[in-house]
Amino acid sequence: MKTVLLLSGPNLSLTGQRQPEIYGTNTMADIVELARKAAADVGWQVEHLSAESEGPLVEAIHAARGRVNAVVINPGALTHYAWALADALAAFEGPVVEVHLSQPAGREPWRRVSVVAPVAAASISGLGAAGYETAVLAVARMS
Repeated sequence: MKTVLLLSGPNLSLTGQRQPEIYGTNTMADIVELARKAAADVGWQVEHLSAESEGPLVEAIHAARGRVNAVVINPGALTHYAWALADALAAFEGPVVEVHLSQPAGREPWRRVSVVAPVAAASISGLGAAGYETAVLAVARMS
């Protein structure tokens, strides 16, 4: 069975509690379940890792090489400065989709730059939890 690695960066563990007017009321557990259902509908499975720092995410991407088929990542604040994360994603052989609950382009200026976008096949933002479903279906179609 094909597998997508779903990665969640810093503070996403607070989704549903932190600024629900921006990030929504779904918890990360709710979002992961939506992604699992979307994956199951196309014969895939989801592995999820949430980390509050860059290192575990980089290690997970390295470990995914040759083992999983695709990566869907919401790097959180790491989006804007985590060059090591971008390098790890660039070394991953399968499709990578960056996803954000909110629309960074419409927020503070520092949120408008993504170091992940240049190494991702696509970026999905502003769709809330539905963005994760869309991202999972997108990587399944790209593989």
